[in-house]
Parts: sequence; structure tokens; C-alpha cells
Amino acid sequence: MTTLAALCAIGTEKILANEIKKLGFTTCGKETGRVLFLCPEDELFTPNLCLRTADRIYLQAGAFTAEDFDALFEGVYAVDWQDFFYKDVKLRIDKVRLHGGRLTSEHSVQSIVHKAICKKLGAAWHMEVLPESGCQADIRVYIEKNKASILLDLSGAPLNRRGYRKDGGTAPIRETLAASLLQFMYWKRKTPFHDPFCGSGTIAIEAALYAYNIAPGFGRRFALENLAFFDNARADEIRKREAAKIRPDVQARITGTDIDPEAVERSRANAERACVTAGRALQLIGSDQRIARPQFDCADFTDIKAPYESGVIIANPPYGERLNSGDEIEALYKKMNSLFTDFVNWDMGFITASNEFQKYIGKNAHSVKNLKGGNLDTFFYIYEAENNKSAGGKNAHT
Repeated sequence: MTTLAALCAIGTEKILANEIKKLGFTTCGKETGRVLFLCPEDELFTPNLCLRTADRIYLQAGAFTAEDFDALFEGVYAVDWQDFFYKDVKLRIDKVRLHGGRLTSEHSVQSIVHKAICKKLGAAWHMEVLPESGCQADIRVYIEKNKASILLDLSGAPLNRRGYRKDGGTAPIRETLAASLLQFMYWKRKTPFHDPFCGSGTIAIEAALYAYNIAPGFGRRFALENLAFFDNARADEIRKREAAKIRPDVQARITGTDIDPEAVERSRANAERACVTAGRALQLIGSDQRIARPQFDCADFTDIKAPYESGVIIANPPYGERLNSGDEIEALYKKMNSLFTDFVNWDMGFITASNEFQKYIGKNAHSVKNLKGGNLDTFFYIYEAENNKSAGGKNAHT
């Protein structure tokens, strides 16, 4: 077994841990923005391909106590780095995070870790100088209260970069965070879904990937594929296995609207790319079935009515970069109160950076999730429909 670390938006750790367990892996630790789990060596490709809510996957190459630089050097040097890399590897220590320990200089830690790895590789390969002319390998270092974790990046570009969103518009939500919002709402594929501020279509597209059981990583490559232990034949087996799990036969009612015609066209184009990628995955198993596209239309949210008796709304309404002033934000959120009468039996979730959203919309949320992706602090306000509350809450809404 290999220990992997999956990074996620702060506040979504429980969502990610549950997803990891559903994939069949065993979690072995949960920290702020990070979940550790055990993975068989022949399954290392699976988390990158399949996890919807993880931002990156790292292999924990080393874990040890480092109270001083000598201990740090020895701990890093003890790792069999030659098993991970080709001889022309270009090493980069891309991030160092220190908290509560004796080592306080990020630059010095970065230098020591790089030196220890290069020395170990040089000794193993009998090389005085590493050429560093090949593919880049990124190493991340966490030292928490003198406990060091040395992590090797298996993802490369962050996993939210699925490949379908060529144009995100202004301040789009991350795909991985959008996937987390669906889980916070306990959304099921049989439940109608609508996003009245679809923007680039991200939340609706992530709903479609989930509804049809499409692994989100089919449209891209991963850093794992540049490492010496990567098994391409096994990766092909995993791709075909996951392609066989795609469910183009299920019915999902997924829609989105936006007042901006360009946003609607952007959403349609992004959804088309996502579904074409899924179609190519199906071709791996000899299937020519087609994935239904989410439906996007141009409309102001005040002009739309619930198309079904009940369902789920999840939206990322404009704020910050997309509106010019606080007055505009307040006016918009006050108008959004109409959704509660136009979609009377629907559960709703709204993500925003505003901590006054409940005051402006004139309705207290049933729960609020504090989420942080990158440097942005956001709040996810969840409103349960009255009929679902009386029926026993979210778990009754399937």
C-alpha cells in the first residue's frame, strides 16, 4: 500500500473523504485542506482519474520527525527517489509550509530538501551532476509541529482543470468546488437540477458528469504519467474499467439559465466538450452511445418558473469581480428572494463571498458552510424546501 494525500478546498474535507471511501480506498488521516488515504500500487492512476472533489493528488514519499536541518536532510535522503524518476528528471520544490515546529525558514527547507534528493539520485545513478533536461517533477513539503511530510505530485495541473472549460468567463467557480456543492446538497441524478446564473456552465456540467457516472479526468493527462514507475498498460485497463461504468442510459434533468447570451453560448460549448470527451471514453469499450447535454437557455432569473414540482437549485450568483459595487450586490440578492416563490418546493444552495447574503435575500439559511479555495473565503448558504424539511430533511430527498 502507498499513502496518498488528496488536497481540497478548506471545508470540503469530509466530502472528499467520503468520496475516497466510495472509490474503495481506506482513509488514514484528515487535516485542514487534506485527506490521507491508502492506495494499492496498481491503482495509483485511479484517484487522479476519478476523484471529483480533490484539487491535487500527492504520493507521500516520506514522513518523519524533523526538529533540525540534519534530521530533515537525513529523512529526505532515506527515500528511494531513484525508484520514482528517470535520470533526466527536472526537480522542483514547488511549495513549503511550516507550522508550529523548530524549522521556520521556508527557503532553507526548500534548499535542504532539493539538495538531499539530488544527492541521493547522484549516488544511486553514479552521477556528479543531474542533467535536469526531462519532465519536471514537483515536490511539496509540509512540516507540522516537527512532523515532516514529503509529497510527490501525481497530478500536475490542478485536477479542477478537467479540459472542457476553455472559456470560464469572469471569476468562474472551480470545477472541484462545484462538485463538492452537489454533495453538500445531497443531489441525486433523478432530482431535477437548475442553475439560474450558469455563467460558464460549470455546476451544471459537473452535475452531468456525476449523473452519468463519468470520471472527471478522462480529458487530460497527469504528472504520474511522467514518473518511472508509471504503468501505462495498467492505466489503460483502469480507463476502460471506468468507461464501462458510464451510464448514458439514465435520465437526468439538468438545466441552466443566464441573462447574458454569451454566458449561455459559453456554457453550451463547455458542456459539448465535456460530453464529447465522455463519448471518446465510451469508445474505449466499443460503445458509440451519446451523453445527453445539459440544457442552457438565455433568461433572467426573475422570468423563470420551476419546470418540475420539486428539485435542486445550486448557483454561484455574481459578486466581487462580476459586479461593480456593494449596492449592486445588495440589489441583486434582494431580487433573488423571488426564487423562493417561483421554485417553492425546491432545495437551494448559493455560494458567495458575501457574509450578508441572508440579510439581503431576506431569508435565513438552514445551514451555512464556510469554504476556502485558494485565497478566497466563501459561504455556501443552503435552504431546504418546506416539504423536504417535514419529510425528514436532506437524506429523505433522493
